[in-house]
Parts: sequence; structure tokens; C-alpha cells
Amino acid sequence: MSDDVQNAVQKKIDEMVKSHRILLFMKGTRQFPQCGFSAQVVQLLNTLVPNKYETVNVLADPAIREGVKIYAEWPTVPQLYIDGKFVGGCDIVKSLHASGELQKLLS
Repeated sequence: MSDDVQNAVQKKIDEMVKSHRILLFMKGTRQFPQCGFSAQVVQLLNTLVPNKYETVNVLADPAIREGVKIYAEWPTVPQLYIDGKFVGGCDIVKSLHASGELQKLLS
């Protein structure tokens, strides 16, 4: 991927992250997660903030799928962003939920 294309992808991801309070980059959709880790994060978000978050299916766009890994400096998907900040992947989100911190971030 050329630098120009990569820069455009990073700008697009940045705009998505900044335009949604709660954004989840995931494999599949909220209605049909295509990975167990994505499904676990969706389940938590549906419990805590149903209909108050947006998702991006990285399987629909290979450039976004690779770009989010660079954007967050995080090698895997799902990736959760709250208020423009990278929160983490599935294990971190589950840990934050268990400690009560996720609820605070979402409120």
C-alpha cells in the first residue's frame, strides 16, 4: 500500500473515531459478529449501552482492517474507542468491565 493510500486510510479512521463517542472496530456486524472476541465485546456493549455505539466491520474493507492495527498500534481486532481514545481489545474490555471501570468510561 502506498504512503498516500495509507495516509488516507489513517485519516478516514481518525475521522470515524472522532465522530462517534463509542466506536467498535470488529469482525462482522453488531447483529452478526464473525469472531468470538468481537461477539463478546458486542455482548458487553449491548448490556451497558444498547444502541449507543457504532461498529465498523473490518472484514468489509481490508485497508481499514490493516489500518486500525497501525492507528492504535494494536495488532488485533476488535478495538474499542471511547471519546476518541483507544480503550483496548476483548481481554482489556472484559477486565475493565469486571472492575467496573468500563461502566464509568461509558457513562
